Amino acid sequence: MARIPANTAQELLAASFSGMVFGFLEDGCQEFEQSYSSSDGGQSSQENEAMFDMDDDQEDAGEDEKDKKFWENQNQILQATLCRTSSLETTIRSVTKEAVRESAGAGVCGCGKAASGCRSCLMREVCGRLCNAGYDSAICKSRWRSSPDIPSGEHTFLDVVDNSSSRKGQVRVIIELNFRAEFEMARASDKYNRLVQRLPEIFVSKVERLQNLIKILCSAAKKCMKEKKMHMGPWRKQKYMQAKWLGACKRTTSTPPFSMGQSDRLRLRPKSSMLTVDLLGEIMPNMHCAAVAVV
Repeated sequence: MARIPANTAQELLAASFSGMVFGFLEDGCQEFEQSYSSSDGGQSSQENEAMFDMDDDQEDAGEDEKDKKFWENQNQILQATLCRTSSLETTIRSVTKEAVRESAGAGVCGCGKAASGCRSCLMREVCGRLCNAGYDSAICKSRWRSSPDIPSGEHTFLDVVDNSSSRKGQVRVIIELNFRAEFEMARASDKYNRLVQRLPEIFVSKVERLQNLIKILCSAAKKCMKEKKMHMGPWRKQKYMQAKWLGACKRTTSTPPFSMGQSDRLRLRPKSSMLTVDLLGEIMPNMHCAAVAVV
């Protein structure tokens, strides 16, 4: 019988022992995986799904709470900003509202349209009233070019420039006769609509306060479109709204040639009195007789 060298015998013994060990480990791992999947695996999967659902619910609740706080905060800031007014703004607002009220009841304006529906004539009337009251009022027309952020456009409004205060310097007051409509959106949410309804129709404000209001309302419009998963038009952006009232503009001081409600009398042709006819007959009797003969 042939003898196996000692080195070879040791190698065979080590290989056999190694195979036994790894075989045991593989069988043990397979049995552990099978037992885990059959007993605890289903339960752990359900627990994990329940944990994920709880996380989603908590995340949704957190988002809802953030949204609620956002709209509450916007309403509070808007109300506080609207209430912050000066004596100059109050006086100008009073004159403006009185002019609008009287013009609306006048019936027909100078261009023949209804006084309540003619914006240009109404602005001329209000501007004239403010000038008569001693204010440096003008009709302002702003124009801006298109940019990567906003399209081009133009807007017409009123303003008053006050230089009476030497301490504050020149103060500019913006007057918008249809302010609320400038921020209305057709498919807005109820939260945004309630915010816009707080705005006055006739708006009189200094530049600084108007800047704050534009920021508040444009931020709310952006939030509204995000909640509704809709694209926000560039004409709703803060830069576009600022260009309307706060950009470069041309001021035109225009006192109306007549007050609304008097246009019917002014459009009537003047009639010749009987005295005029008699005088013409005495001065030019032949012409008068010729006219009678022709008739």
